[in-house]
Amino acid sequence: MNGLITDLYQLTMANALFNKGRHERKVVFDRFYRKNPFNGGYTIVAGLEHLQQFVENFRFDEEDIDYLESLQIFYPAFLDYLKDFRFKGDIYAVPEGTVVFPGEPLLRFHGTTTEAMLLETGLSMIMNHESLIATKARRVRTVAPKDALMEFGLRRAQGHSAGLWGARAAMIGGFNGTSNVEAGKQFGIPVLGTMAHSWVMSFDEEIDAFREYVRQYHDNLILLADTYNVLEMGVPHAIQVFKELKEEGRLPGKYGIRIDSGDIAYLSQEATRMFTEAGFPDAIISGSNDLDEYTIQSLKAQGCTVTSWGVGTKIITADGTSALGGVFKMAVKEADGKEVPVMKFSNDVEKMTNPGIKTVYRFYKKDTGKMITDLVCLHDEKAADGGDFTLVTESAKWRRKELKAGTYTVEELLKPVVENGRNLPLPALSEIIRYADKQIDTLWPEYTRLLNPDLMEINLSDKLQTLKSELIRRELGE
Repeated sequence: MNGLITDLYQLTMANALFNKGRHERKVVFDRFYRKNPFNGGYTIVAGLEHLQQFVENFRFDEEDIDYLESLQIFYPAFLDYLKDFRFKGDIYAVPEGTVVFPGEPLLRFHGTTTEAMLLETGLSMIMNHESLIATKARRVRTVAPKDALMEFGLRRAQGHSAGLWGARAAMIGGFNGTSNVEAGKQFGIPVLGTMAHSWVMSFDEEIDAFREYVRQYHDNLILLADTYNVLEMGVPHAIQVFKELKEEGRLPGKYGIRIDSGDIAYLSQEATRMFTEAGFPDAIISGSNDLDEYTIQSLKAQGCTVTSWGVGTKIITADGTSALGGVFKMAVKEADGKEVPVMKFSNDVEKMTNPGIKTVYRFYKKDTGKMITDLVCLHDEKAADGGDFTLVTESAKWRRKELKAGTYTVEELLKPVVENGRNLPLPALSEIIRYADKQIDTLWPEYTRLLNPDLMEINLSDKLQTLKSELIRRELGE
């Protein structure tokens, strides 16, 4: 990673501000998104480990400076400034695995204008991509709650980094392992997979391919059964091999087949019947072949007996939503040595932003642990203390949600991840995965359905609403 992982306009703006002596004024930026991906009811946060690496390694080496100089648009003094550039500010973020919603700050950036401009592109790229993959994976997990899910998408990934970090994001979204060996090494993810059709086709007879694989990899017996004919060859040959192992007392605890083509619902049911009649009712039926959450849900509705799914292309490319539209907007700027709240005004109401240094509080029902709502407020506001509390909808102030004392709990979502330019410890991936599983359980079912989910309403505190109204009136000259 290096300082050239940014957009040109970020550099030209920083260059011009440097020339005006305004490049190190303090600012606060928020990162949020405006619409859930896949027309869903939520997004899953992912990417903080990658973000920390990016921030820590963001710098300009000699070759970078030479290249920028060759563009002949930057002041020599600015290029000298970049030689020693290091981020020295603070970043707060919602933990990985958290369920989040449109409009609420997921990351709060405290730094200089130059730091914000130069780092914006990379931060947005990382968080947008990995949160998108984690969300897609969680959608698959919701329709296959008890099944094994394997991420098989590396060969279809849109580049090396997308495959590597996408595998990690899929784990946060609820997958059990990956075929990506590098991801297994780097992140401690279980690596999974047995054979491809090329293995079976390397032998004259399918059953010889099965027998040889069993001889060399006895403890990993998922045989690919669709190279020629699933029900007439693949399953009977697998049964024959399993019988031989059983007679020798060598049948492992986990064994079965994978089907990668054809009508998986019908073929899996027939394969299960054949295995059961042959005395192998515990045989695993694994399915693959361009799967996603909709296909898996449909197959299950048809009685499919697959309990282990290999999902590749449509996970790693986040099929259905090409990008998460996360944005990075200024909320506070320094003026005359003071912090001044600012907001973006727009003819498009959805693109207006919320001013000030903010935090997010999440409210849960005390008896069920289910989520009630999130409240965006100014960071120095006192959190609800468990007493009677009223939430007011900004766009319809007659809509109120009354929370009675003792019926709810509150949690602050934004946590420090970088302090004075130094990375703070993050949870281990295994902890993040357990946390993510608990997070999705806090949602009511209506928010997790694939089609026409309910949408969580995010509230603004009275104090934040007042500040926003004051800035609007000031902009209008009132």
